[in-house]
Amino acid sequence: MKLRLLFIIILLNCFLGLNAQKKQSVSVLFVGGSPDIELMGLDDKPDSVTIAKSTQTRMTSFDKFLKKNFKKYKVIDAADYTVDMSDLYDVTIFDHTPNPISPRILEYSPDGKLLKYEKAQYLPLDFNRPVLTIASMGELIGIRVGTKNDWYCLCLEDKAHNWNGDHPIFKGPLKVKLNIKMEATPSLAYDYAKMDGVTLPDSTLMFTMQTVNYTNNPGYKIGMVSRPGGYLDSPETEVISSGTCAKSIDAIAIGRHANYFHWGFSASPDYMTDEAKALFVNSIVYISQFAGQHPIARKFDPVAVKDDLKGYKYLVTREAWEDYNASNAEFNRQVAEFKKAAQEKQDKGEELSGTEKLYLNFPEQKLITFSDYLKQRVPELYHFFGTDATEYARYYDRNRDYFYCKPGEYTLDIDEEARYIGIANNDIRILDKAISMLENGEDVEIAKTVLERYTLCRFATPVQWRDWYETYKDKLFFTESGGWLFLINTFEDVPGNDYQVRLDEQEREYLLKKAAINNPLQSDRRGPKTDPANPVCLEAELVEHGDGTIAVLISQYIHVGHYIYAKVSDEDPFIETKAELYLPENAKQVDFIAPAFIGLPGSKTTIYRDKGDYIYKIEGLEHGDQVKIKFTYQCCNDKTCYAPETKEFTLTVK
Repeated sequence: MKLRLLFIIILLNCFLGLNAQKKQSVSVLFVGGSPDIELMGLDDKPDSVTIAKSTQTRMTSFDKFLKKNFKKYKVIDAADYTVDMSDLYDVTIFDHTPNPISPRILEYSPDGKLLKYEKAQYLPLDFNRPVLTIASMGELIGIRVGTKNDWYCLCLEDKAHNWNGDHPIFKGPLKVKLNIKMEATPSLAYDYAKMDGVTLPDSTLMFTMQTVNYTNNPGYKIGMVSRPGGYLDSPETEVISSGTCAKSIDAIAIGRHANYFHWGFSASPDYMTDEAKALFVNSIVYISQFAGQHPIARKFDPVAVKDDLKGYKYLVTREAWEDYNASNAEFNRQVAEFKKAAQEKQDKGEELSGTEKLYLNFPEQKLITFSDYLKQRVPELYHFFGTDATEYARYYDRNRDYFYCKPGEYTLDIDEEARYIGIANNDIRILDKAISMLENGEDVEIAKTVLERYTLCRFATPVQWRDWYETYKDKLFFTESGGWLFLINTFEDVPGNDYQVRLDEQEREYLLKKAAINNPLQSDRRGPKTDPANPVCLEAELVEHGDGTIAVLISQYIHVGHYIYAKVSDEDPFIETKAELYLPENAKQVDFIAPAFIGLPGSKTTIYRDKGDYIYKIEGLEHGDQVKIKFTYQCCNDKTCYAPETKEFTLTVK
């Protein structure tokens, strides 16, 4: 009997040993404070009690998960985090933003042009502890330290695809068993593939990462994908997986930039699948080995890359024009249906909503000629090439070697200095040639411009330039996403890798702009209201009406090729344009007129382009009353979306 009992105990211990979860020795600090609810873009936000409960539930979920999988861990509220805490742990996970070490700066000129915009900074530039960011934390935590884990779109759903199965996070320490299925290729990916000249299959291998997303559970926290363009153009990066989203098929759902690991999916462990849980543990263990690293190539703003030329070429083709007209024709059909329903309702004497009134009076979108389409799309080039689509393609191909993106902008221009030298701007020989020009006193200004445009060095003599080049030429690489620069492949502090050089130059440019505004003698000509760096300009004023009401007039100017969202379909994750008016108690809004909008191709969402006015008629305003406005929008173009912005106005009745 004793032997039998002993045998059972041994078997039981073996069984428990086989099934026990081995805890990882990597120590983890979890910085939480986000709810499972997506708050961005909501008109009717949940009450504070609901948000607090959801936040606690999410933090508890991560607490239990980390307790099960790691020997040492700590879960804290983001408000309690300080940078030095990360020194005590192997990995810091950010699920919420802590208190900033530098505040957000948003400054406009009197004519509404953006003078200075800096997002809040949460970590110092030299931060070198391993970090894993969840969903939009990749952008919020990483933007001011220059990671490539930026905001391409807050639209990541629930599935992974196009993953690198050979990557270490699929190998361990936990075993990952993928439940792979063929699924329909995301529909919006075809639009981007068309611009890139890529043919996508009807279906794609996928596996599920989380059981909820913003389509099957509206209101759940949304995941974020990062831009693929240029992500791999520096040695300290790797793409691990894409995922189902409203962007290109190669949008980055999981990736690493130096010591920053981007986990774009949004679910807490309560809603992770088994494979996602294993991958999450493996990702934490994996990023722990990158202690001491930091980004070499830093990306502080969205940057256009040479691959974007594929889209440039497509958008001036007859196919693109035909798609544009087809989209407008479909939009006209939908508007006609809405208009008919609104008219029938009005004929019955029923009251119409503001949206129904808008559709009732909405003009039909004109189908335009190829010539007019090109004039809108590329007005400068149309002057040279007219409707010859072949010439546009030749122009982009012929000058491909010399296109570059200016700092702070998101468009490609030709570098005339590089074209004069005759060497591609991403070819290391252009540095050697420019230094030789300095040494020989040949076109010195052109040589200096090229060297300072494509490096972070600011040497005073040709000898210094030559010494630097000969010392580091074997380690130089070119990054487009990192600011169109030649950098040195090292984590050491070396001349040529210090981005503070460019940051200081941008600060000087800002001070000069501000000085010109304060001194009209230095700047007596006002430039255009928008440009690629300032795609949206907003102005607000009060206008008196003869009927005793006062109108709040908000005018928007949107740069060519860009748009903001009018009405967002329930199927799309974009941020709807919204103006919040804060009126004195004696006043009330009695009417609203919105700008004209058009349909977003391939979607039920509508958008605003070009110039438009929002008119809010207010009654009851008196002399001295103030109207405060908070205007929120998200700007996009054909290739990318920017993070949502909010501009505030205070208007006084005179």
